[in-house]
Amino acid sequence: MSENITTFEKLRLKIFDSARQGALSVAETVAQLIRDNDQKGKKTVLGLATGSSPRVVYEELVRMHREEGLSFGNVITFNLDEYFPMNPEAIQSYVRYMKENLFDHIDIPEENTFIPDGTTSLDQMQEYCSGYEKSIEELGGIDLQILGLGRTGHIGFNEPGSTDRTVTRLVTLDRITRSDAAEAFGGEQNVPRRAITMGVGTILKARKIVLMAWGNNKAPTVKQMLEGPVTDVLPASYLQSHPNATVVLDKDAAERLTRFNEPWLVQSCTWDDNLVKKAIIWLSGQVGKPILKLVEQDYIEHGLSELLTEQGPAYLINIRVFNMLQHTITGWPGGKPNADDSQRPERKDPPAKRVLIFSPHPDDDVISMGATLMRLVEQGHEVHVAYQVSGNIAVADEDALRYAEFLKDVSREHDTETVTDFQKILEFIKDRTEGDIDIPELRMIKGLIRRGEAKSAARYCGLKPEKVYFLDLPFYETGRVIKKPLGEDDIERVSRIIEEIKPHQIYAAGDLADPHGTHRVCLESVMQAVMKLKDKPFMKDCWVWLYRGAWLEWEVYEIEMAVPVSPEELLRKRLAIFKHQSQKDGAVFPGTDEREFWQRAEQRNQETAARYDELGLAEYEAMEAFVRWKFQELE
Repeated sequence: MSENITTFEKLRLKIFDSARQGALSVAETVAQLIRDNDQKGKKTVLGLATGSSPRVVYEELVRMHREEGLSFGNVITFNLDEYFPMNPEAIQSYVRYMKENLFDHIDIPEENTFIPDGTTSLDQMQEYCSGYEKSIEELGGIDLQILGLGRTGHIGFNEPGSTDRTVTRLVTLDRITRSDAAEAFGGEQNVPRRAITMGVGTILKARKIVLMAWGNNKAPTVKQMLEGPVTDVLPASYLQSHPNATVVLDKDAAERLTRFNEPWLVQSCTWDDNLVKKAIIWLSGQVGKPILKLVEQDYIEHGLSELLTEQGPAYLINIRVFNMLQHTITGWPGGKPNADDSQRPERKDPPAKRVLIFSPHPDDDVISMGATLMRLVEQGHEVHVAYQVSGNIAVADEDALRYAEFLKDVSREHDTETVTDFQKILEFIKDRTEGDIDIPELRMIKGLIRRGEAKSAARYCGLKPEKVYFLDLPFYETGRVIKKPLGEDDIERVSRIIEEIKPHQIYAAGDLADPHGTHRVCLESVMQAVMKLKDKPFMKDCWVWLYRGAWLEWEVYEIEMAVPVSPEELLRKRLAIFKHQSQKDGAVFPGTDEREFWQRAEQRNQETAARYDELGLAEYEAMEAFVRWKFQELE
């Protein structure tokens, strides 16, 4: 963990290696405040948030209550917000969230918990909101306010345009906020358009504020909040004016901050090869020149005098970085047989490798590395693909309805006993109400739809049917957006397939910007399985490559293998993605990017190639990029 303020950051920071470590720290802050106030005979008034950011905080507070005797008998809570309209029993309601994640597991009196009422009538809304403000004031104000950070920069549901004078009120939700919530509601069309929220002014009255942000999808917003001006365009920036506010981040959420992204602008640096490469790529972008055209004046004018002094002249640094980038480019992702591999990203031996590709969802393989997958097959490697989760919740009811009706008709002709199951699916879809969890029969048929599409895409890529595996990791199979924690059974299933294939190469999704979190858990399952098997003899000769998918690409300075993609290969990749018909023409949970997945993939691959071209390297139609995880070097 690091904690300090730099010349660029305008708020107190705590940065942890992982989101879990950060959340445990926040939980300890809450617990210590409760203990201190209990000793003084005082009540503790907490402002609480919902969403994914505080979930581990609440999990740890529950543990402290059960194992350490932390009592909430003298605690009063006020929640930030609630959707409107919202039945408190609905699975998306924040009343239910708080009960399931905290209140039902601790000794807090029910009358001490306040959550905005999503059933309030519009004609009573103003009076209700004024009463919520008055309740906070009458109980002495909020001692500690916990916040998450929305990608629009919202705190609570204070969307862009909210000023520091706003109080508890009914608001209209931003398009991005509604899109981020789409998975919880079974599609954006079902997300309420309004919400009740404490105002920015209400939040700023708290005596202490702790804001949490996890993951690199929050990194751009974190940078604006901490380094930019105070503005109602980014309501979280108002925390800069609070005398006792702390921002708690994991390293992914902090990655865009100047001291991490451009550290040479803040302090003296230890110039290893990676930092030199990052700085020169950055400099090239700043001045708009290819690397080999950079001159000493460019270095001096952009804060890189120290690098020039230590490792100059500029020409030699330029040549060195240019060669580093050139050596990442290869048309042989499995290694080129009978070639000098000293300057190549992959080994030449064995010439025919066993390759295991882990795909979180049934389409991530072709979206993220479809051209590389096909090239590995064509170059004679033994390629296996393991789909980690079923992806069933990302299938629209309409698609499931079409298949269920077809299968019902087939069953009526050949097997009347199964007609009842399909009739059950048809009736559930017809009668379902907002937020109903898919019944097991519906999840089954949706999973089969995605499985069939994956088989079709794999076949198109040249994979043999016996080389395709469906792991159906248990953590995913809840029928809801909220998944179970990664468990031993998940890791065991991943370990088993690795040990069975004994691969020379593993490819896994390092796409941690996935807003729905599945990619992060799937990567963790692979990493834990790999570390579990690390000492097996076959793992000594196994390399792990990480790709990224529909949400974010590796930065050029991070890339360790760049596979060129020709126009013909890019078209074939597109056609492979098209095999996933249920995700075509508008996926159920696309995130905030309105492009289809094939469009995102193509444009991302073309942008990577264009960036290499801008830096002065060979011009290609597109590129797929990979970073190596050197697990053998880890303890």
